[in-house]
Amino acid sequence: MLQSAMLARKLGHSRISCIEFGVAGGAGLVAMERHAEATRAETGVEVVVFGFDTGKGMPAPEDYRDMPYLWQAGYFAMDVPKLRARLKSARLVLGDVTETLRNFAEQENPPPIGFIAFDLDYYSSTVAALKIFETNHRYLLPRVACYFDDMVGDIDWAYNDFTGELLAVKEFNAQHKDIKIAPVSGLRFSNRRIPQIWHEQIFVAHLFTHPDYGKPISELTQLPLGAD
Repeated sequence: MLQSAMLARKLGHSRISCIEFGVAGGAGLVAMERHAEATRAETGVEVVVFGFDTGKGMPAPEDYRDMPYLWQAGYFAMDVPKLRARLKSARLVLGDVTETLRNFAEQENPPPIGFIAFDLDYYSSTVAALKIFETNHRYLLPRVACYFDDMVGDIDWAYNDFTGELLAVKEFNAQHKDIKIAPVSGLRFSNRRIPQIWHEQIFVAHLFTHPDYGKPISELTQLPLGAD
């Protein structure tokens, strides 16, 4: 979120949006609100937070790609009134993500989306959520930081390229010539404030035809020869 706000500021934006797909009980969304406040204090960029969820727990898995050995209908149900009472500013978008995402940008007119946390678990739900990157460029930063919750885990979970989020991302990349979702090479060597445990789950969605994709943002532009 912080990195997205810093990018937005370099591109001339004073506001961004951040999204959580798959809110469940709401702890993550509450944390995103706190991070939004801290990010604004540090960068001056306002962060508008949205949380997408059915509000009723997970739907039934569609087939093996949804990894039904891990998840079933009704898992991770939300206490909607309790969560609404805790939230200060984040906006809940409740319903089937296939439906709620369809006209989201036009209805909400959000500032450019800079960060998305994907935690829908299922392949099918993640496929639906990834359509956010097909939104008009005005609603997106040219590079959107992404966190995928269900890509790394124990051998019992058996995450793999043929099911779940990993398959959804793989297929998305194959289907989109001008948008690619890719891990950040060498992130573990960065001095960014990203816990090491998350490094394999951090990706960036590159919107290559976005009008701001090639806009210079680097603060290091020269390497002059120093004195002996």
